[in-house]
Amino acid sequence: EVQLVESGGGLVQSGGSLRLSCAASGFTFSNHAMSWVRQAPGKGLEWVSFINSGGGSTRYADSVKGRFTISRDNAKSTLYLQMNSVKAEDTALYYCARGEIAALTGEHYYDYWGQGTQVTASS
Repeated sequence: EVQLVESGGGLVQSGGSLRLSCAASGFTFSNHAMSWVRQAPGKGLEWVSFINSGGGSTRYADSVKGRFTISRDNAKSTLYLQMNSVKAEDTALYYCARGEIAALTGEHYYDYWGQGTQVTASS
C-alpha cells in the first residue's frame, strides 16, 4: 500500500536548522509531484512547498521563501525539506502529501498524506 513516513522533526532553537524527510513506498515516487503542508496548533492546514515529479520546479509559501528548501531523491523515493533560520511561528506538525490529477477533470489534489512529524521552534 501507499505509505508516506515523515521523520526529522524535533525541538530546535529559533535561528537553527532542521532537515525533514519523507520516505515513500507502495507507488512510483518519480511519477508524482509532492508537497509539504503544515498545521500549527489550533489552526488549519497551510501549504508550505511544492516540487514537481522530476524535481526541476519548486514553489514556496511567502512565509518560508528564502529559508526553506524542498528537494527530492527519486532513486531513494524520499522527499526532503531543509529548514533554515527557523522561527517560533514555524512550529507545526509537518506533513508530506502526494500530488494527484483527476483523470476526467484535470483537478489537482493530494490523495495520500503521511502521519506528520512535529517541529517545535523555541523562541
